Amino acid sequence: MQEKDGWVMLLNNQLEQDKSAYRIVNASISGETTGGGLARLPGILEKNKIDYLLVELGGNDGLRGFPPKLIKNNLLQIIKLAQEKNVQVLLAEIQIPPNYGPRYNQMFSDVFTTVAKENNVALLPFFIASVAINPDLMQGDGIHPTKEAQPIIATEMKSTLDALLTK
Repeated sequence: MQEKDGWVMLLNNQLEQDKSAYRIVNASISGETTGGGLARLPGILEKNKIDYLLVELGGNDGLRGFPPKLIKNNLLQIIKLAQEKNVQVLLAEIQIPPNYGPRYNQMFSDVFTTVAKENNVALLPFFIASVAINPDLMQGDGIHPTKEAQPIIATEMKSTLDALLTK
C-alpha cells in the first residue's frame, strides 16, 4: 500500500477540504518500536512546529514480547520530551492478538491506561478496533488493515481528533 492510500493522507485530505485548524505530520516508520520512536523524537520535535503529538506506538513492542515495563518507560520518556517542548500528547491505546496469553495481554494493555492516567494525557481508543473485527478489512497477517480499511480509519480518527482538538 502506498502512503497516499493510508489513513493519515486520507485524513489530511479531508482536513484540508474542511478547512480544519489542524494537520497531521506522519513521522511513523513501519515496524517502529517505542524505543525507535523515542530515539527519533528529538529530531522530529526540532524539525517541526508541533502543537499535539499523537503517540501510536507499542504494537511492535508487544508483538516482539518486550517487557511491559520497558514499553511503559519508553512511553513515559516520549511524553516527557514532548511536554518539555510544550507539546500536548495524545496516546493511542494499542492492542495485540490474544495468543500472547491473558497475563501478558493484560499487562500490555495496562501500560497505556497507566501512562495516560499518570501523565494526564488523553487516551484514544484502539484506532483500528472497528476494522480489526472484520477479516475482509485485515491483511492475511491479521494485524494490519487493508487498503479498503484506510478510509474507515481516517473517518474514525477525524471524529476522535476533532472531539479532542476543536473544543
